[in-house]
Amino acid sequence: MKGNVIVGQSGGPTAVINSSLAGVIKASWKAGIRRIYGMHYGIEGLLNEDIVDIEDYVTSSQDLSLLKRTPSAFLGTCRYKLPPVEGNEALYEKIFDILDKKNIEYFLYNGGNDSMDTIKMLSDYALHHNKKQRFMGIPKTIDNDLPMTDHCPGYGSAAKYIATSMKEIIRDNESYGVSKPTICIVEIMGRHAGWLTASAALSKDIDCNGPDMIYLPEVPFDIDKFVDKIIDLAENQKKKSIVVAVSEGLRLEDGRFVCELGTVNDHIDAFGHKQLAGTAAYLANVVTQRTGLKSRYIEFSSLQRCAAHLSSRADSDEAYNVGYLAAKAAFEGNTGKMITIQVQSREPYVESYSMFDIHEVANIERKVPESWIIKDGTYVSDEYLNYARPFIIGRVPPYSAGGLPVHLTMKKKRK
Repeated sequence: MKGNVIVGQSGGPTAVINSSLAGVIKASWKAGIRRIYGMHYGIEGLLNEDIVDIEDYVTSSQDLSLLKRTPSAFLGTCRYKLPPVEGNEALYEKIFDILDKKNIEYFLYNGGNDSMDTIKMLSDYALHHNKKQRFMGIPKTIDNDLPMTDHCPGYGSAAKYIATSMKEIIRDNESYGVSKPTICIVEIMGRHAGWLTASAALSKDIDCNGPDMIYLPEVPFDIDKFVDKIIDLAENQKKKSIVVAVSEGLRLEDGRFVCELGTVNDHIDAFGHKQLAGTAAYLANVVTQRTGLKSRYIEFSSLQRCAAHLSSRADSDEAYNVGYLAAKAAFEGNTGKMITIQVQSREPYVESYSMFDIHEVANIERKVPESWIIKDGTYVSDEYLNYARPFIIGRVPPYSAGGLPVHLTMKKKRK
């Protein structure tokens, strides 16, 4: 190998994103790469020449094992969108000048839809300007909305956390022997795709009936019908406990987000995404006002993406594999592609890996199939359950000290 490696993490972190980083490091060691660099805070950090030497923090298999058990983005992340090449040639030349300065030949980027756009832009520029660097995408997103891959690393662990927490919430909500039911509305991440909210159905088991209703953003939301269903559960079906899972991205028929009906948050990120929050809070308030029933709400928020103590073994292993294979593919001469996962069998679970052209992946969003959304848009089908159950199997026990998990950090460099 002639050049060095640089790897970056981008977008929302996951509980297993660092397993992909561990895979990149292991593949680089095996290939005899002289130097492995990390972008501190993704492509934005690279532009600021904020680059770290991975060897300052990870030098052994023990370090890799601890890295796999560390949540969030070890290298730091960003939400930075590269502008079009036209009119911004100086910016692109700056990026390649920085890469050349460090003799970097292999550029690996771990992220979701928007991050794959970065790989597309840079690999296209390199191709058209005769640059030596090779660019590979490593899939990552709890949203599970990347195309061309059966599922995305990070999703399984988030789904495991959601399903586990939903079981515990249902147990808690059932504890009250009051004459009128208690309503609990749980808000789960998902702007346009309802994969995460659908995972609430995985809480359904021999000892749990699962949530009473599940609402995904793929289906327009009707507040009046929602309240009517709550009343039906309470009065006609005599439910003493009602638990509902809702996506943060629920929209009305006219396109407005439900959360915009309550307290409005006007924050817009670099990709033009409006920050969503408050859907469950608004709906709980509506239920109480219209029915007089006691209602509470819970927002999982960032908890669903950082709960490494509950990460899925299947998810962690696949995250490691896509990182390893992306690096290996780059070393073999591939560029402008993303590693994908295919499932050969769901029972027993057997997966394989391939690559797709980055142009078929970047900026494309895969949603939950309409046929998997049932009961007038208030639940998901057995097809979804059969699809997702393998992703939550097994766990990665954390290393602990003093009763708490131990994580690998960049606070102190090795001497």
